[in-house]
Amino acid sequence: MIPLYLISIIGFTSRKMNVMNFHANEVITQLMLYITLPALILYSLHTTFSSDLLIDFAWLVAMSLYILAVSVFIAAWLRRKAALPMNQKNVYESLIVFGNQGFIGFAVIFIVMAEQGLIYLTLFNICYLVLIWTYGIYLFTKNEQSINWRMLVFNPGILSTFIGLAMLFLPFKWPQAIVATFESVGKMTIPLSMLLIGSLLADLRWYQFRQYSKNSYIWLAASFRLIFLPLFLLLFLLLHAPYPLIVIAVLTSAMPSATTTSVYAQKFGGDASFASFGVMLTTLLCLLTIPLLYGLLQWLHPYFY
Repeated sequence: MIPLYLISIIGFTSRKMNVMNFHANEVITQLMLYITLPALILYSLHTTFSSDLLIDFAWLVAMSLYILAVSVFIAAWLRRKAALPMNQKNVYESLIVFGNQGFIGFAVIFIVMAEQGLIYLTLFNICYLVLIWTYGIYLFTKNEQSINWRMLVFNPGILSTFIGLAMLFLPFKWPQAIVATFESVGKMTIPLSMLLIGSLLADLRWYQFRQYSKNSYIWLAASFRLIFLPLFLLLFLLLHAPYPLIVIAVLTSAMPSATTTSVYAQKFGGDASFASFGVMLTTLLCLLTIPLLYGLLQWLHPYFY
């Protein structure tokens, strides 16, 4: 986690020193949405799918659909109850629903389960990728007079997800040179996203920082994102789902709020500063909550298996 914070500090300092001007935020946003994020998706879905993975795949899809449905329902209910400006309500809902499953998630799961964990994580993230590139954009554009449905369906994220899925099930794979290109370009997303967050935070005035730190809705969003929503997946312990898959699902669902929320807010007119503060807060708190949830799973394991 420390390198991520250091990159955001670099972005913060660069913005303060005007190395990155205001237009740099827009350029980074476009670069991530249309180039680096799609490349990361294609690289993540480049794996070998065998019949042995079919049952595990079914469990992972079931857990993913379940937790996403719960998250969307609870976030929508909390949004209706929230006394927030409209440009913060969509951010508030997005902070709860969407976690940093593609960036921090890969690092955490690799530490816990090595390469096999990354395969499971990729399969678990398929439904999430579709949702964040459709419903995630819809949250920020639904109040516009005319919704661009073509943008919701035919955008780089959705197209790269479906292309990656097709390649996952087809008998042939990308040439190694193309995979290496996807990897190199896709991995740029992580530093670019943290640079953007640092730059957006640099635009915060001190009174805004104090205001956001006292905002109970940001703390409520962090509580649901990091603790309460992942606990709903403990239901699958009663269903005796494979324990390693439950570990993947719970820890992945406990990731901090997605940096994509800041990107969407920046692009579609949401409160980008509010989003960046929420992302940074959950990223800091996950240093405590992820080990606690993993400890809880380890403690519960003997009682169900």
